[in-house]
Amino acid sequence: MCVFCKIIKKEIPANIVYEDVEILAIKDVHPIAPIHILIIPKRHIETINDLIESDAGLTGKLILTAKKIAQDLKISEGGYKLLFRVGKNGGQEVPHIHLHLIGGAKLYEEIRPA
Repeated sequence: MCVFCKIIKKEIPANIVYEDVEILAIKDVHPIAPIHILIIPKRHIETINDLIESDAGLTGKLILTAKKIAQDLKISEGGYKLLFRVGKNGGQEVPHIHLHLIGGAKLYEEIRPA
């Protein structure tokens, strides 16, 4: 079982900022900005590559949840980034899809080959 599944089952503690039937959002334990939230579907899906057509509603809900959290944390007006990492070369560290909500400061583009 992956670390996010254990967090979802409350087997590992996490700083939860949002939860509903389908989604859990937690503060990243290694934030790269003042606000760094991970928005995680409760159903285990390993990577974006594993999504199917019927997952469209869930993936849309991840983005709308990010928008709601950004509004709640008062970073909507100033702006923020949303990021999915996919696979090893995309920097995905946990094999469970999750959307990064990153903000609270001016963010620069640092995506480049290693």
